[in-house]
Amino acid sequence: MSDILEKILAVKCDEIAALKRRASLAALREQALARGAARGFARALHDKVAAGGAGVIAEIKKASPSKGLIRADFEPAWIAREYEQGGAACLSVLTDRQFFQGHDDFLKAARAACALPVIRKDFLIDVHQVVEARAIGADCVLLIAAALSKAQLNELHGCARESGLDVLVEIHDRAELGQVLDAGLGRDWLLGINNRNLRTFETRLETTLDLLPLLPAGCEVVTESGIGAPADVARMRAAGVQRFLIGESLMRQPRPGAALAALIA
Repeated sequence: MSDILEKILAVKCDEIAALKRRASLAALREQALARGAARGFARALHDKVAAGGAGVIAEIKKASPSKGLIRADFEPAWIAREYEQGGAACLSVLTDRQFFQGHDDFLKAARAACALPVIRKDFLIDVHQVVEARAIGADCVLLIAAALSKAQLNELHGCARESGLDVLVEIHDRAELGQVLDAGLGRDWLLGINNRNLRTFETRLETTLDLLPLLPAGCEVVTESGIGAPADVARMRAAGVQRFLIGESLMRQPRPGAALAALIA
């Protein structure tokens, strides 16, 4: 099967070049500062879990490379309010255009429609993208280990923290876990374990469960992808995983908020 991630990153290089032509890093930093303080993304998850609930990052996603169009009646503001009412702790909004039919405006609309903190879900490989994330209103950024070297992880993590953003570092296998731990990022980040292989898009919940014994004590884990039934949530929570990123299964429902509430009841 073709390497989807490689194709996406090639497009990102072109997008970054265009971004740099539109705005300098200094200009983006001014826009980011004008946003004021970010909403606490990691704190929102922590508080939900501390209260005994499942800490859900509910995803707003129109399409994907593997599944095509997921939701035709796509209104980010309405979906955000649905998720907030359904018990989400945070939102995830896809901003990648070519492969996921996302847009920066979707993030802006979703965040303005509710009080939840929002992560920019995209493929970030340059500091310009990280600062831009805060400039458009994101409270957290995703750093995908499969797309980054240890040096890049350190650089983008540092840039995110300087910009007031929380960080979700994503892995999907043992090698990527080792890469992230060796990068020495400190403790102020969340670890996402993606059950979907970004090179083949195959999904296995066992990906998270198999990696749990290898994690350092105190690691705040978010299991991502493939959570579609209450039994999936119960299985993860029984294994000690209390944070979830859930999207596609909810986006296909007429009322995503009600679907979320039923999923985590």
